[in-house]
Amino acid sequence: MAKKIERCSFCGRGSDEVKLLITGLNGAICEECAEQAYSIVQESLNSDKKASKSSGFNWHHLPKPTEIKAYLDQYVIGQDDAKRYLSVAVYNHYKRIGQKVEDDGVEIEKSNVIMVGPTGTGKTLMARTIANLLKVPFTIVDATVFTEAGYVGEDVESILSRLLQVADFNVESTQRGIVFIDEIDKIARKTDNPSITRDVSGEGVQQGLLKLLEGAVVNVPPKGGRKHPDQDYVHVDTRNILFICGGAFDGIERKIAQRLNTHVVGYNSVQNVARIDRGNLMQYIQPQDLKSFGLIPEIIGRLPVLTYLNPLDRQALRDILTEPKNSLIRQQQKLFGMDGIELTFDEDALEYIVDKAVEFKLGARGLRSIVESIMIGPQFEMPTSGTKSFTVTRDFAKQQVEKASFAA
Repeated sequence: MAKKIERCSFCGRGSDEVKLLITGLNGAICEECAEQAYSIVQESLNSDKKASKSSGFNWHHLPKPTEIKAYLDQYVIGQDDAKRYLSVAVYNHYKRIGQKVEDDGVEIEKSNVIMVGPTGTGKTLMARTIANLLKVPFTIVDATVFTEAGYVGEDVESILSRLLQVADFNVESTQRGIVFIDEIDKIARKTDNPSITRDVSGEGVQQGLLKLLEGAVVNVPPKGGRKHPDQDYVHVDTRNILFICGGAFDGIERKIAQRLNTHVVGYNSVQNVARIDRGNLMQYIQPQDLKSFGLIPEIIGRLPVLTYLNPLDRQALRDILTEPKNSLIRQQQKLFGMDGIELTFDEDALEYIVDKAVEFKLGARGLRSIVESIMIGPQFEMPTSGTKSFTVTRDFAKQQVEKASFAA
């Protein structure tokens, strides 16, 4: 009796005509039809994904400012003033995008944000956390790499190239994203005196940023890099892109102090000066201080929301170690937990880490440097040692820090 030849239920070819035939209860499929079915499914899923992305931001579920701040509190320690400013600015921005077109003549303008504060105080973290909450495209760019068009470096349009890539080249999604421009203070005007040389990485970049911050249709090279005549551009409208700028503005306290001291006239003014907190002059920052530092008036006007971040004191650094959801200690414990090792830190060890961070004056980034230097030895040895638990003591932490040449 001849053996029955099974056939593919899709193309009808027999098992003797194909390399592989997958059989089921009431049918079969060959390897070629399986590959085609897989590609059809993937194409359908991708189109659904793009459709959901292009459907727009869900305005009805936009978090309120208090909810945005509460979310930030889970990840960023302190900085209540900056959180409030940022929460309100982001809330108003996305309300502006979702506004209904009416004939009342009221058009809400965009309010970009500039945050001023020492390094390691949480400027980048706050912007990234808000983007995670809102589920919108977000990118961080470094202002130090930008130059005027035609010079060695990157054009300012490459900012949008990165946002476009994050949004999977979905233009509509890109046009409601958030861009964090870090190190904005590094493009300050170098000098007020005219010079025979062009300030191609300072004032020239600021002028190039004006159209992006204000809102314009920009020709964006999709793959980044320098623009070429034969390259296809993507047209991106920046009117609904929220720009958040951050910078340390090292030395701006002197500008603030000079401005505050110019008003010392009369008895009442002397009393006002006495109430000034000399330890944290950043809280008195005004737009004119940014102008004195080297930002041109046009770019200051396009960054109307100005807020500051306080330097991290000892208690804030201590809380950063353990309080946030993604705290440094929890990250280390998770890394060791993946190897089946329970990691704990003595209270004295945590205090020692904070003492060193205060000494280095590097903010939260200093904490990470110290923790990494302490844990590099255990991370190297523990995974193969068979140890199930490990406790970091003050003596161990001090020994590791001194070994890493961190000691003062």
